[in-house]
This record gives sequence, C-alpha cells and structure tokens, in this order.
Amino acid sequence: MAIQRASGIADFGGTQGWGPMPTIDRNEPVFPEPWEGRAFALGLLSMRLSGTNLDSFRHAMNRLDKDAYLEGGCYGRYVQGAENLLLDSNIIAPGSVEARAVNLSGGSADEPAAPEPQKPDYAPTAGGSIRAIEAAPRFTVGQKVRTKVQEAAGHTRLQHYIQGHVGTVAIVEPPQVLPDTHAHFLAENAQWVYTVAFDSRELFGPDAEIFTLNTDCYEDYLGDAS
Repeated sequence: MAIQRASGIADFGGTQGWGPMPTIDRNEPVFPEPWEGRAFALGLLSMRLSGTNLDSFRHAMNRLDKDAYLEGGCYGRYVQGAENLLLDSNIIAPGSVEARAVNLSGGSADEPAAPEPQKPDYAPTAGGSIRAIEAAPRFTVGQKVRTKVQEAAGHTRLQHYIQGHVGTVAIVEPPQVLPDTHAHFLAENAQWVYTVAFDSRELFGPDAEIFTLNTDCYEDYLGDAS
C-alpha cells in the first residue's frame, strides 16, 4: 500500500472559524441512532478483516476529503474509514459498495467480483500498544522540549498547531508503538511517550486566553529546548 499524505482536515485543532462549541448533553446515549452502533462495530470488524490495526484505521479516516470527513459525523467517518481499509487490503473491489447500495435500494447494478485479498504482511509483537523497551527516556519531567516540524507524507499524531513550539514535560508515560510507522505496517518503533504542557500564548499568540494545554507526544516528535 502506498503511503499517502493525510488530507489534513482531521488536524483542525487550533484553527478558527468553526463557531461556538455546541452544548454537550451529558445524558445523550452512546449511539443516538441505531445505525451508529452498527457503524462502530463495522469499523472494529474492518480492522480484523483487512489484517490492519487501529493506527491504520485512524489514517483511513484521516484520508477522507473535507466534505466527507465533516458531513458524515463521527460514525459516518467510521463507515468510510472501514471502506478505505477494505479497499486497501483488496477485501472489496472499487465500486462494490456503491453497486450493493443500488441493489439494496431496489435498483439494478452489476457488482464487481470479489478480488484476491492482499493483506499487509505484518503482525504485532503483542496486543495493545504499550511495550517494554530497554532504552531509558530521553527527557525528564520539568525539561523544556520543542516539537519538531513534520511535513512527511503519511500518518502522524503530531498536531500541526503544536509543531515548532516549546513546552514542558509534565509526565513520562509508558513506551508505546509509534503510530507514524505502525499505521503503514513498517515497524512498531516502540518509544517513550510524554505529556507535554504548553502555555496557550506560546501556541496561539500573546493575546490568547491564558490556559495550559497538555498533549501526549512520542519521543520522535521532540527535541531538547533547555
């Protein structure tokens, strides 16, 4: 599978123009509509059927174009992300979903033949994402760090709006597999993860509301800024 640059729409943290935050209904059910529960299950099942993992599923959703990403809502993204995974691993053929939808709605369409699956030649070393590694953490609590500027193609969990900024290590978390390589079945690259605290004015300018933003960063995302 070729590594594609994510569309970027998923990385809209810190951007302007989205209007006020909606009021959260704390009594809202997990799945307000029945189809949403099925979409969630479909997303989980697609990873097993395609021989992929959670990071590749996130990347499958992040590759959606802006309209598809925003209009479908959370569980609409699950459905389309699942379709991307199944297409990537050749579990379904291009056009098969559209043809099946036509037939299920009473129309008539030729459905393409099922292709020969091409699942990734990759297997995790253990369940979950936490791993034991021999290397000691490069950074310590209280240390100043600067996030790297990352423009490479492919999946990443390094948010655009924190790139190139200085923060302080608040917590050293257990080592975990690196999503940037795990999503593309290249390697686990397990490494330490750090909760980094950023001053809002460092990220959003001197006139920003004053608060501290905490976010997790993999060791590869950071450099010393002390």
